[in-house]
Amino acid sequence: MWKPIAFGASGAIMIASAAIAQTTATATTELNVRSGPGPQYDIVGLIQSNEAVAINGCLEGSKWCSVNANGVQGWSYSDYLIAGSENAVVLSEGTAELGVPVATYEGPEAALPGAVGGAVLGAIVGGPVGAVVGGVAGAAVGAAIDPPERVIEYVAGNPMEPVYLQGEAVVGASLPGEVTVTPIPDYEYAYVYVNGTPVLVDPGTREVVYVIR
Repeated sequence: MWKPIAFGASGAIMIASAAIAQTTATATTELNVRSGPGPQYDIVGLIQSNEAVAINGCLEGSKWCSVNANGVQGWSYSDYLIAGSENAVVLSEGTAELGVPVATYEGPEAALPGAVGGAVLGAIVGGPVGAVVGGVAGAAVGAAIDPPERVIEYVAGNPMEPVYLQGEAVVGASLPGEVTVTPIPDYEYAYVYVNGTPVLVDPGTREVVYVIR
């Protein structure tokens, strides 16, 4: 049977389950909580690396799942969530195995503001999804940096038209070749606004090295 659950500003989801049972998952990296299931929706919260969240359900045929993160209801990208009491399973690959209910988003649709052609441009590649080894999250993926304040100020003062990609821009993930990154004066890393969020990128490897929040 379908049982509706209202989630306020994040819209509502419909859970296909006779009895609703929540799965607990752990984030392998800092992960956005968004108001809807897609990169174009507003960020309403943040899950810290190694923080546990409740999974209400996941969209069928999608990697977006409804979560409760410290009381914040929203949607997160399940490539960066692991679950399982014994052997850790990446949530995006184990919803059936874990018995995660199917959810349907019933909230307002959000457009892709400023996106080229109004569409998602490619997909983010890899990232901390590969950090799950032997059921342990938090393995080192990529090289996070600590940028100087002048770099943060430069990026904030020189915003670029955002590009929208499937997934989330997290440290260690790589951007597809069609995404143009912009150099920062007297600095080794470039930047780009991905899914509405500015990130610093290694221009050689195209790997995200820092997310500016």
